[in-house]
Amino acid sequence: MTDTARAVRFARYGGREVLYVADIPMPVPGAGEVVVAVRAAGINPGEASIRRGLLHDRFPATFPSGQGSDLAGVVTVLGEGVGQWVAGQEVLGFSWQRSSHGSHVAVPADQLIRKPPELSWEVAGSLYVVGCTAYAAVRAVGAGPADTVAVSAAAGGVGSITVQLLGVRGARALGIASPANAEWLTAHGATPVAYGPGLAERLTAAAPDGIDAFIDLFGPEYVQLAVDLGISPDRIETIISREKAEEVGAKTDGSGTASTPEVLAEMAGLVASGAIEVPIAATFPLEQVAEAFEQLEERHTRGKIVLIP
Repeated sequence: MTDTARAVRFARYGGREVLYVADIPMPVPGAGEVVVAVRAAGINPGEASIRRGLLHDRFPATFPSGQGSDLAGVVTVLGEGVGQWVAGQEVLGFSWQRSSHGSHVAVPADQLIRKPPELSWEVAGSLYVVGCTAYAAVRAVGAGPADTVAVSAAAGGVGSITVQLLGVRGARALGIASPANAEWLTAHGATPVAYGPGLAERLTAAAPDGIDAFIDLFGPEYVQLAVDLGISPDRIETIISREKAEEVGAKTDGSGTASTPEVLAEMAGLVASGAIEVPIAATFPLEQVAEAFEQLEERHTRGKIVLIP
């Protein structure tokens, strides 16, 4: 094993121009940790917000900062007290140290699960945030059989998983998205509803018997729309609009409320079985991390963008 690893860094808050890839000392596992040679690591909108300083009050950066939580790879070194893994095992999981966007990462052993062989590296390495966030959102609104649930940004990274998980739970998903995504949403069990002026009327027409719950994955205007549609606040969930949610009494459950190996294993099993598809929009080598975020920040990507170290 070499003495150095590669990792994405930024030394100040800013746009994509502050991102760079640096050589760093090879991670050393602490007690209860393992080192994983990363094969794939998804990127997420929250990482862009942290890098721009928009979440400084909640998630302050210590410079130079790394980034990334999603990961999949191969266990290389075991820390003291680790008995459930051996070197060479293929795993997927998550880091809470903003460190997965790199060639190697030290991560607690209990934040990893076995990678099902049916999952590609790209899918396995981008499952944590979208999978656990979708799980948390669907759970938050209590979606079940016979429910009709509207989902904003339904073709995005989290949305594409959420509409499918609603179907697995027996609910009907109204997927709010661009008309360009209508065919994909229909093929994955959702009823597409085009965003834009007249959306409330289109939603009402698509669900004449009423909408039971609303999952917002885009912005506060959708939380207000849910209220205007007469949906009970305890069945409105947003992963992005915390202030608006507080104003109206909606829920704000995110991936942190569902970040357990058990939830991740359940989601991985659904993907491995074919019940849920994780669309991969694009892959980029680690050195092109800025280009990867450029595509992500356009907010028109269907599915996941993944870094390949």
